Amino acid sequence: MLRVLISGAGIGGLTAALHLARRGFEVEVFEAAPEIRELGLGINIQPHGVRELVAIGLEDAIARGSCAVAKLAYFNKHGQEIWHEPRGRDAGYRYQQAAINRGRLQGMLLEAASAALGGDRIHAGHRLERFEQSDNQVILHFAAGPDGQRPAPRRGDILVGADGIHSVVRKSFYPNEGLPKFGGQIMWRGISRVRPFFDGRTMIMAGHRDKKVVVYPVDAGVGDDGLINVNWVAEDTITDSMPPREDWNREASVPGVAARFVDWRFPWLDVPAVLAAAPTCYEFPKVDRDPVAQWSFGRVTLLGDAAHPMHPAGSNGATQAIIDAPALADSLVADSDPVAALRTYQDKRLPVLAELVRINREKMGPESVMILAEQRAPNGFTNVLDVLTQEELDSASNAYKTAVGAERARG
Repeated sequence: MLRVLISGAGIGGLTAALHLARRGFEVEVFEAAPEIRELGLGINIQPHGVRELVAIGLEDAIARGSCAVAKLAYFNKHGQEIWHEPRGRDAGYRYQQAAINRGRLQGMLLEAASAALGGDRIHAGHRLERFEQSDNQVILHFAAGPDGQRPAPRRGDILVGADGIHSVVRKSFYPNEGLPKFGGQIMWRGISRVRPFFDGRTMIMAGHRDKKVVVYPVDAGVGDDGLINVNWVAEDTITDSMPPREDWNREASVPGVAARFVDWRFPWLDVPAVLAAAPTCYEFPKVDRDPVAQWSFGRVTLLGDAAHPMHPAGSNGATQAIIDAPALADSLVADSDPVAALRTYQDKRLPVLAELVRINREKMGPESVMILAEQRAPNGFTNVLDVLTQEELDSASNAYKTAVGAERARG
């Protein structure tokens, strides 16, 4: 039986562990953090990603713990609608678009993986320091913990680097790559409890390339107080250089962020009030990495953000990490030679993701219509069709769906 070692117990790593275990592989997961906790704010899992979570038994948990997004709408900075479309099951897909707290999803995956693998197969406090591979095995070496003790090396048949945008595994093959590429914007993220807007299941984006807000509900229904939890992302361009890595994910001033959007009070949503309702918020630079030519090196491969970190345009980052998992499992099932199987996985996924990274960076994915609206009508419009053609509106959405493989969720 092939023994698979996974570095990283995030969404991609745990999803891969479950898909691999389901196919009969022996799997062990190693997480750098001293404790795997339900941390994080909101994310969207697209229907083609939910499809793969359903395949590993999370259908009921997703339905209970997320908002099934019914509509996505884009607006300019004046709150005028540019475009909207139904999403998930409301758009005819078999699966929902799940807006969910990232930590909640990771908790679901951890519970399922612990049951499938055994709790003694998922190890926190194992920060990968280096690895070595030979013709028939991979050996992992871990850094010493706070107590000065170094976990024992582990041996396996292959290593999957699912260790995020600062991947140790990726760096071993690309030592001169340097820091992620800064897009010029800072993103602040928070969760606020507010009254439902529109139908209570709508995700909105407003603004343009240089400044925008994203707001969407992350719970399955309205509370007894008549309020819902919404995740928000407020993004603004800065003239400074990228913040140092130690400042990523730092707590920021909620009033300070709300003040940046003080004029964004729309008839359907008071943006500064939504931002100000958050008990706290966190700051991140908007970053990605240039696509690389190779993910798989002998018995080692990359997955998720370690392979293809991208700008969050189109809400597809976590979804694509999830889709990597069955692609990897399928390749290992189809070929008894693990080295050849990892190449097959790479050849199937890498070209698709390299193009998606470029689309998100250069065009903001389907959000390109927001850029065009700002360029052509910075002072607003009466009718969006005076600014953009129907073909431009339709093609932005349809082309992106093709690029991300959304049709996988139809059946």
